[in-house]
Order: sequence, then C-alpha cells, then structure tokens
Amino acid sequence: EVRLVESGGGLAQPGGSLRLPCAASGFTFSDSCMTWIRQAPGKGLEWVSFISTTRFITRYSDSVKGRFTISRDNAKNTLYLQLNSLKIEDTAMYYCSKGCNAYSGKFDDPRGQGTQVTVSS
Repeated sequence: EVRLVESGGGLAQPGGSLRLPCAASGFTFSDSCMTWIRQAPGKGLEWVSFISTTRFITRYSDSVKGRFTISRDNAKNTLYLQLNSLKIEDTAMYYCSKGCNAYSGKFDDPRGQGTQVTVSS
C-alpha cells in the first residue's frame, strides 16, 4: 500500500522559509517520479514541482520558480520541498504525490494527507 506522510508545515512570515519532508513507503521510491502539489483556501489543486528518478530532473511552476527547491533522498525514501522567500499567496495545503501526472493537469496519482503552510505577518 502506498503511504505518503508530509510534515514540516506551519506558520511563517513573508520572506521566511520552511522545509517540507514527505516520508514514502509501500512502493519502490527510487523508481517513482515524485511531485508536490498544493491547494490554497477556496481554490483547486495546483501543481508545484516534480523530480524524476535517477537523473533527478526537476521542474517548477512559474509561481514558485527560483524560490522553492525540490529534492529527494532515495536512501531514506524521502521527498523534500524547500520553501524560501515565502509569500502570502503560498498559503495552502501541500501534498506530495507518487507519480507526475499532475504536471499534465491530472491529479489522480496517490498523495498524502497534506501539511498546512500559512504565510502571514
């Protein structure tokens, strides 16, 4: 059974930073493209970033490019999202997802329960 557990969310000030880990189990993590998506209050799901398997190719949405960094530790079966220079509009529930269909606008890959990020002064 695929299990994804996000953590690290919380309250941050504009310009601040957070690091979100996602612990994965129940599948071969190193063989899976992984994605971060988010959902702001009252809005739909939004693709944020993905990272490929062995070559660690990364892509970012325009809204987070240059501020967020996705990474993975295949030895620890953990996906990360480093959030820097946070903006109020980054406030959302953040989910990690097994697979990269979200890059194409399809949010049907398994995901965790999410971790809440709130950016406020």
